[in-house]
Amino acid sequence: MKNIPVTIILLLLLSGCSKSPEIGKDYLGGGTIFDPSTYNPKAYLLSASNPNPSILEALKPVIIACHGYPASTFKWDEFKNWSAGRPEYNISQVLLAGHGTTYEEFKKSTWRNWQASIMQEYTKLVSAGYKNINFAASSTSCTLLLDMIHNGFFDKATTTVHIFLIDPIIVPSNKSLALVGIVGPMLGYTESTDAAGEEKVYYHFRPQETLQQLQAVLNVVRKELEDGFQLPAKLYLKVYKSKKDPTADPVSAVLIYKGIKTSTQQPIDLELINVELHVFTRLSLVPNVTATDRQNQTYAFTDITTRIF
Repeated sequence: MKNIPVTIILLLLLSGCSKSPEIGKDYLGGGTIFDPSTYNPKAYLLSASNPNPSILEALKPVIIACHGYPASTFKWDEFKNWSAGRPEYNISQVLLAGHGTTYEEFKKSTWRNWQASIMQEYTKLVSAGYKNINFAASSTSCTLLLDMIHNGFFDKATTTVHIFLIDPIIVPSNKSLALVGIVGPMLGYTESTDAAGEEKVYYHFRPQETLQQLQAVLNVVRKELEDGFQLPAKLYLKVYKSKKDPTADPVSAVLIYKGIKTSTQQPIDLELINVELHVFTRLSLVPNVTATDRQNQTYAFTDITTRIF
């Protein structure tokens, strides 16, 4: 026992004996509350609502909005609502595989499954004939997209793909995630601290298997950035990063900025936002939202939607 770090001992003592949580019916993952996109995909996915666009419809810009771990399509609802009076572009909200359903489905999902959900919607829209397809991603979805770029997923794009990353995570602010491979199997799961209402849109209980998947993709992409890579000619990338982020260490933005160059070997666009939130574009259910927070959200939404034309 003397060689086990104090942190691990405390976690073991706090974990108790059960490795499976008792999830109430009012919690996402409990089997009664599901992400609304699971039973009404046409309200969220453009590939479902308009799989056969006209020539004019196919030319209208599309923004595929992708949430992070362990969230749901809720993460981009405010962007969708803000865009409701702007018919000049479409939004397609992707639910990452395993998210927004049951604890067991989440537990068995991998980061490759999460990523496949993003790839699938993009591929369906390309096949349907949409010409101007872009991404707005937050947190872990940013990491998934960076891996897609690195592995050449967008190399054959015929029109410019604009990718906007909101508070991407490469290095977590909470360094205890690095212990998940050691402590995770003994803990079984972790429990988050939610603001009122968040338990219905985030997984309150997080299986250690998914935390290991999160750690795995962060390690993969961090190595890709350390090696460095270049954007394809038809891809524009911009990063928006909170200066003080309780979830994604701001060094994440530094790694991305240093690790990626444009097709002409120029620096990518990086903008630091003077805010102390993770994913500053999501303010619903966040306590003590300020006027400045709302200004930052509106700025990001406006900047994203201006650049896709």
